[in-house]
Amino acid sequence: MAFDFKKEYKEFYLPKSRPSIVTVPAMNFVAVRGQGDPNVEDGEYRRAINVLYGVAFTIKMSKKGSHRIDGYFDYVVPPLEGFWWQDGVAGVDYAHKEDFKWISAIRLPDFVTKADLDWAVEEATRKKKADFSKAEFLTYDEGLCVQCMHVGPYDDEPGTVASMHEYMDSQGYSLDITDRRLHHEIYLSDARRVAPEKLRTVIRHPIKEA
Repeated sequence: MAFDFKKEYKEFYLPKSRPSIVTVPAMNFVAVRGQGDPNVEDGEYRRAINVLYGVAFTIKMSKKGSHRIDGYFDYVVPPLEGFWWQDGVAGVDYAHKEDFKWISAIRLPDFVTKADLDWAVEEATRKKKADFSKAEFLTYDEGLCVQCMHVGPYDDEPGTVASMHEYMDSQGYSLDITDRRLHHEIYLSDARRVAPEKLRTVIRHPIKEA
């Protein structure tokens, strides 16, 4: 049976719908950086997603080709994630999505090296006749965070974020969003197929002891 990160690491992917504190270890990702409103049809964000999945599935399906990755095991491609910020804003201003800067990412199994990712970019480019050069190998060490499962539309996230911050304060922590520690979302639902009120999104904010 294929290894499923969501099931094996429930503390990171399947938190409760009430805030909790978690320490997240360093993880490797295939990532694409960009800016602008993610809802723009055929915009930069949508194109980035195509790049991510193209590279992620090239790595997953390498088992069927001639490129052998040391330590490879079969796995379910992890969910899409996003790191979001806006210049001069502490957190996220949902009213001005055009100002978003973001890193979209998909987690990589630990056996995938930067050299393997570089191969996958070249392989995807060759097979799909498209540009995958924006994909990069990213290591992100998130550390101490407050997180919560948000159920509902993305635009309703501020209510969940407020409850996270209240919990954080009650536990003796303060928000620690910086240029290196970012607002983080993990998308467990496909917004093209799931009704907005049923969308499940992990929201995670970096914190420190107050």
